[in-house]
Amino acid sequence: MSLLLKELHWLRVPERITFRLAVLAYRCQHNTAPRYLTAQLQQASNVGYRQHLHTSSLAKLDVPRTEHVSVGGRAFSSTAAHLWNSLSTAVQSSESLDIFRRRLKPELFEHSYNWHRTCQTTLLLHDSLSLSCNLEV
Repeated sequence: MSLLLKELHWLRVPERITFRLAVLAYRCQHNTAPRYLTAQLQQASNVGYRQHLHTSSLAKLDVPRTEHVSVGGRAFSSTAAHLWNSLSTAVQSSESLDIFRRRLKPELFEHSYNWHRTCQTTLLLHDSLSLSCNLEV
């Protein structure tokens, strides 16, 4: 199934979710998203205690601190900010939403299928090691 998705240049489900979330974060940055979402994301340079840090000159978002990973870490404000900060500068600095999408998809596509290939290689390596261990016993 992964080979078919790769040939069609489709993202896998986790990367598709990431794509949608990144587009929402972009729209929040450019005030084209609903106000209730835009209000949840703050530029790191606008947060008082971070104004003098090196990252304040970059287009980074403030990731709010959460006490519980299972609840607070999944909130839009935390997840979108963390995702935005992990994007390359070339993707973040896109001039329009169309350009943003065109730059984001190949980055996620590359991550998706390289990770998948790495996991398959690791599994194959792990299986061959366990097989060789079983043969020696």
